[in-house]
Amino acid sequence: MALTLEQLRIFVAVAEREHVTQASRALNLTQSAVSAAVSAIEARHGVKLFDRVGRRIELTESGRLFLTEARAVLARAAAAETVLSDLAGLKRGALRLAASQTVASYWMPPLMARYRVAYPGIALSLVIGNTESVAAMVREGEVHLGFVEGEVADPLLDVTAVADDQLIVVTAAAGAPRRRTALRPPDLKAMRWIFRERGSATRSIFENALTDLGVDPSSLDIVLELPSNEAVRAAVEHGAGAAALSRLAVADALASGALVALHLPLPKRQFYSLRHRERWMSQAERELLATASHGQRGPASSAAGPKRR
Repeated sequence: MALTLEQLRIFVAVAEREHVTQASRALNLTQSAVSAAVSAIEARHGVKLFDRVGRRIELTESGRLFLTEARAVLARAAAAETVLSDLAGLKRGALRLAASQTVASYWMPPLMARYRVAYPGIALSLVIGNTESVAAMVREGEVHLGFVEGEVADPLLDVTAVADDQLIVVTAAAGAPRRRTALRPPDLKAMRWIFRERGSATRSIFENALTDLGVDPSSLDIVLELPSNEAVRAAVEHGAGAAALSRLAVADALASGALVALHLPLPKRQFYSLRHRERWMSQAERELLATASHGQRGPASSAAGPKRR
């Protein structure tokens, strides 16, 4: 019996997690069904795809080679299905999306809601990662489109600016300085700070801005480093210190008075869409990108058109 797409889908899920239980949960299948699918591939072709090490499994060299091909086949099958969906005139279909944290948490939900109103037959799914992992998912064909807050230099990807974002410095209202004058380097060094983790686009942009102001980021009193905007914001609200965050991430806290913005001019950054240059772009993808651009104002949606890199 020839390999089926379902067997390939199961193998890829197990291979990516190197864990049968986690794969079965992700696929909504029983562990026995997942194990049987992998065993059937191994038995039919006389090849060992996984090493069983205690309770763990690890990909063999054959398994790693097969994973690349399996992903490629599934990507081609998804592309073929996309063509058929286009023929249905956007009445049915699915888009797999990936986005980095700030984009996924604050910018994507209203975009996806607007799109679903316009095209209720197109199902949308969203995976959250960092800029690097989102770019990899687009490059490998695991998702149709990616949206990130950091620039990506990859010759295989079409990178287009779709929106502006503004970083601001915020602190708890109770600990805010009474005079709202512009912060100077001595003020910055006298404050306690909460930073995003290293590798975060938010942190990178803020550190570059500090350097431009003549302030060494390592000279600041960084009391906490946290892995999400929500964690940073919660710490700021509880008086742990100040932080630089996207205005999108703190808009409701500013409106309620829980946080206040301090005067420190920071550069705007842009959100970018990512798509694979060599893969056919469906009508559903085109309409999502158009919805993203039409919903914004500024350089990313000016009459000159989106910026391409």
